[in-house]
Amino acid sequence: MTTTTTRPSKDTTATTASPATPHARRGMVLKALGYTLLTLFALLYLFPFIIQVGTSFKTDPDATAAPLNPFPSNFSTAAYRQLFQQNFALWAQNSVIVTVLVTTGRVFFDSLAGYALARMKFRGRGFVTTALIATMAVPGVVLLIPKFLVIKQFGIYDSYAGMIIPLLADAAGVFIMKQFFETVPVSLEEAARLDGCGPFRTFWSVVLPIARPALITITIISFQSSWNELPHFLVSRQDPNLNTLTTGVAGLLTGALGAGNRYPLKLAAAVLMTIPVAVMFFIFQKRIISGSLEGGVKE
Repeated sequence: MTTTTTRPSKDTTATTASPATPHARRGMVLKALGYTLLTLFALLYLFPFIIQVGTSFKTDPDATAAPLNPFPSNFSTAAYRQLFQQNFALWAQNSVIVTVLVTTGRVFFDSLAGYALARMKFRGRGFVTTALIATMAVPGVVLLIPKFLVIKQFGIYDSYAGMIIPLLADAAGVFIMKQFFETVPVSLEEAARLDGCGPFRTFWSVVLPIARPALITITIISFQSSWNELPHFLVSRQDPNLNTLTTGVAGLLTGALGAGNRYPLKLAAAVLMTIPVAVMFFIFQKRIISGSLEGGVKE
């Protein structure tokens, strides 16, 4: 006897996606509009930099005739060649020496002072913290004459020492490090002391590695500020051989080569001066954004 098996019939009706609701369509339109506005703002923000780079490869007549056109009619590297005929390499060398030493000193001394204010118990700590905050409110230009007098008094005027030593610590960096160290669990330091670590060993081997996000922030701020520093270098040296990029280019553009517009020359110098700071930022930007307190305490 044969048996007939019946299979369940398949539904051959094609399923179609349900049309988007008005609320979903409105959300898509708003999202597209938001991205469009962000793109426009990004282009407006980048446009001056694009003009800077494009104009640096123009000729003087071309740059004067169309200053807002970022595309050169006649591509030329004359501005860059002219820069390197004016001791630009020496200025860059001086800037690198000063910036590296200042950045290293600030990272060390700012973190050391910040840790002392955050953890050490000593008489007058509150007054020192208040004075530190008050110092941050003083305009830097007010301190130029006192800096000049102190540098002259110590006999380090017109030297690398006079350019570097006054910049080895800053109030903002100390304050940033102090605020960060106050978020570090005290139990970590107590465990280090139980292992026989002294105050400096605890700071150097336990607390400082945890402060990597703050240290990276201080490094970038110190690098940028010392690389772009101008007023302090104007009052701390006079020898042309100690010119940094800021003082050298400032003197270059106000001297004989500064006559007329000279847009390509000025913007070529600006492009070369911007590159190290931009590279520094792009290397560490992810660590700044995603940096968080590393380490922790196991319960």
